[in-house]
Amino acid sequence: MSAKELREKTPDQLREQLAELKKAQFNLRFQQATGQLENPAQMRKARREAAQVLTVLNEKAAEAAGE
Repeated sequence: MSAKELREKTPDQLREQLAELKKAQFNLRFQQATGQLENPAQMRKARREAAQVLTVLNEKAAEAAGE
């Protein structure tokens, strides 16, 4: 998901998406530990998507505090 699409979402939607991404990261870590992870690039992708969501959430919080 692009940063533009993330910025169009509400903070509640972003928090919900972040929770889903954290669950996905958790599941990927378990798959890696048990040797069932087929595509290791999924770990990096999930981590980066979570970071993007956090960045947009922080931008929105700073914007709200600046008003």
